[in-house]
Amino acid sequence: MARHLIIDTDTASDDAVALVMALRYPGVQVEAITTVAGNVPVEQATQNALYTLELCGGRTPVYQGASRPLLRPLFTAQFVHGQDGMGDIGLPVRGRTPASGDGVAALIEAIRRFAGQVTLVTLGPLTNVALALRQEPSIVEQVERCVVMGGVGRGLGNITPVAEYNIWVDPEAARIVFEAGLRLTMVGIDVSHGAAVFTPDEAAQLRAAGGPLAEFCVDIQACLQRFTVGKLRLAGFDLPDPVTMAVALDPGVVTQQKRLHVAVETGSELCRGQTVVDHLGVTGNAPNVDVVLEASRERFLRILYDAVRETLPKGAHPES
Repeated sequence: MARHLIIDTDTASDDAVALVMALRYPGVQVEAITTVAGNVPVEQATQNALYTLELCGGRTPVYQGASRPLLRPLFTAQFVHGQDGMGDIGLPVRGRTPASGDGVAALIEAIRRFAGQVTLVTLGPLTNVALALRQEPSIVEQVERCVVMGGVGRGLGNITPVAEYNIWVDPEAARIVFEAGLRLTMVGIDVSHGAAVFTPDEAAQLRAAGGPLAEFCVDIQACLQRFTVGKLRLAGFDLPDPVTMAVALDPGVVTQQKRLHVAVETGSELCRGQTVVDHLGVTGNAPNVDVVLEASRERFLRILYDAVRETLPKGAHPES
């Protein structure tokens, strides 16, 4: 029996790779994709999701959701992913029509339809999920698992010294979600920096692994590569959303995880969006999040390579 996934995304270059992985993973049915403003305006996120879905030959409905954070103006990450969010390499990411209906309503409906059997994977700001929880608090009990790409388990932020972009851009929404009682797994940006960085040689190897999908997954990182090398001082581009999707698809990707209390800072401009992880239990607050601290690069790569290359020999290492 297929597992049911719902994906909430501000579709840009790394989100698109995560969508490819989910859409092509055996035994998983992506029941709905909802888009949210974040990396790019929500209209562009929708077009990028539709283009990626088309490239994969998928038929999952894509619903457009929230166009701005709950309380703050939208600050996009187009300086990271390009104006179109897909590396500005000239892809025709416009003109497609999403499913009719509001993304938040679609999120609630899909969760209800697969109550107790659905994994919700969030790849962008948590605005849609917060709005859904406000409208229908009962969905907390209907989500089997919610895997969040966001925050920092331990380490450095990527938009401020202490904050990761998805949480920073709508911290009020993140706070609602983290305090709602969902069965949350947090995959912070630090996990990506540890397991999902691709040097130029590794990126070339991935690009050569298959046909159009492999080329697509690497080529759309063109703008991201400049940012991660120039600003974050990484050895290449990283793929935080894909490694998060790998955790959702295969829990065995996780090599270190702790159940800890995590709070989201909303009141301080200096620390806005910081995920305050109580590693030592000094607050006395009950743990509320499974915090992923380390992931297997090898298992992540296998899922990624399997998604872009149909002919990976059984038992072969993905980098062979």
